Amino acid sequence: MTNTSPSHPRGRIEAPGLIVGVDTHKDFHVAAAVDERGALLEIARFSATRTGYDRLALWAEGLRRQVAGQVADVALTYAIEGTSSYGAGLVAALRPTGVTIHEVARPNRRDRRLRGKTDAFDAENAARAVLAGTVTATAKTADGNIEMIRVIKCAKHAAVKARAATMISLRHLIVTAPADLREQLEPLTKMALLRRCAGLRPGEVDDPTAATKYALRAMARRWLYLSEEITKHEAQLDRLTTAVAPQLREGCGIGPDAAAELLTVIGDNVARVTSEAALAKLCGVNPIPASSGRTNRHRLNRGGHRQANAALYRIVIVRMRLDERTKTYVTRRTAEGKTKSEIIRCLKRHLIREIWRTTRHLRTQEQTAPAAAA
Repeated sequence: MTNTSPSHPRGRIEAPGLIVGVDTHKDFHVAAAVDERGALLEIARFSATRTGYDRLALWAEGLRRQVAGQVADVALTYAIEGTSSYGAGLVAALRPTGVTIHEVARPNRRDRRLRGKTDAFDAENAARAVLAGTVTATAKTADGNIEMIRVIKCAKHAAVKARAATMISLRHLIVTAPADLREQLEPLTKMALLRRCAGLRPGEVDDPTAATKYALRAMARRWLYLSEEITKHEAQLDRLTTAVAPQLREGCGIGPDAAAELLTVIGDNVARVTSEAALAKLCGVNPIPASSGRTNRHRLNRGGHRQANAALYRIVIVRMRLDERTKTYVTRRTAEGKTKSEIIRCLKRHLIREIWRTTRHLRTQEQTAPAAAA
């Protein structure tokens, strides 16, 4: 228990802190304030606008002063769900105030079954997760070069999905096209088919053949437009990833897409990933202990960021085909009795070590930036 009597030794007087849990939504946020003893102080709702963010900050500061009493140095900590989605605006508004912001995952399912589900419960659970020490992750800043990479990668991903869907629809339409048109188009290769369809002249749309030509032309031109858009996105990703992490890009098999995915996982405030093991866990490549009694083993980690895990897999597959050191490693491990899947998992872990080393300059820059500003 905190001692606030006059006989307390000289120095800073420790006082109860304040943790504000926030359940974020598109139009509003629900906040719950809990002190360090676990007492629920107050629950409030704010709009998801700049005005609402300011009101939430003032509300939390008022509670902090109320908890502090005569002591001014009470810590204020935020525990926010969805810091990279609905809570991104709130995080950006709170960060300049210098408060600590933790990223909280979805509430515990067992607790949801026992207590039920409301926004107030979710906000309170977020605060208690930080109070219990089960949540320590720092929210991404999303205000630098890596955020630029993320949004362009998102645009490219959407364009790739749309292009693939367009090609599937185009081929399905050819299957049901009139016989004479179908027989002309089916033997063509992919690009020849697209060029032929893009150049079709349906004329007046007054019969099924003309309508099919009209639809095929629209789909083919859409595919070509999306392909051009994707090429532009790739050029931007190539430029940005090379500028942000040139040593990472020099690695065998690490192209703009893979580099963009890995950098996005790390975030602009790279110091939030505190160790190589933490990065491995974040990407889902750390073995999970699964021992009991006389059994001592590990199991595959199916958690972590799955897109980053997939990027690691693609890099490893390329290296197994092209990199001599990787080929030698695969040969040695195969002779030891390892399966291909087990070797790939080992290579992923080795790759994390390389990524951690080649992104060291980003952590150095982040640590020196505050000192330079001061």
